[in-house]
Amino acid sequence: MDLKDGLNEVKKELSGDEKLLEQAFHLEKFFKKYKTPLIATAVVLVLALAGYKVNNYLENQRLERANSALLALDKNPKDSSALKELKENNPKLYALYSYSVAANAADKDSLNSLDKDSKFLDDVVNYNLSLLNNSPKNSIYYKNLSIVEKAYLLIKDNKKSEAKNSLATIDKNSAVVPIARLLEHYTITK
Repeated sequence: MDLKDGLNEVKKELSGDEKLLEQAFHLEKFFKKYKTPLIATAVVLVLALAGYKVNNYLENQRLERANSALLALDKNPKDSSALKELKENNPKLYALYSYSVAANAADKDSLNSLDKDSKFLDDVVNYNLSLLNNSPKNSIYYKNLSIVEKAYLLIKDNKKSEAKNSLATIDKNSAVVPIARLLEHYTITK
């Protein structure tokens, strides 16, 4: 019986090796049949990955140059080369920087000449222009602050009930709530 069991085990091992060898032959046949498309696919994947990495590297370099230019402008606002570098490497950041300079200087002409390519920039520029013209407009981003501004002008025009109603529309979690409450008390005392 031992000899018979031993022969059965050898047969099983040989049949397992045969199956492994058969699978290797199938794999080799598959590779020979599809060799060109497989290699082409591998090359395309490698090139795509390399292109992605190079693009990310170049984008990071561009953003670093823009950030360096912004830091240089922070130290010296009259640095024309830094301003040019910022405009070339990050036009949106340049527009935001230009807005900041114009708003801080209360320069209506500069605010009007800004390229308002984004909804945000268009909204804040129009809001600042309206404040400079003493006629606050509604703003998406300064909604509650514009309500306070309008209420203040209504109080100045002695329209206290309208101002109070307007102040009541301010969101309770807004940062301008303390100012709104002061204005409401001002409507009571005057």
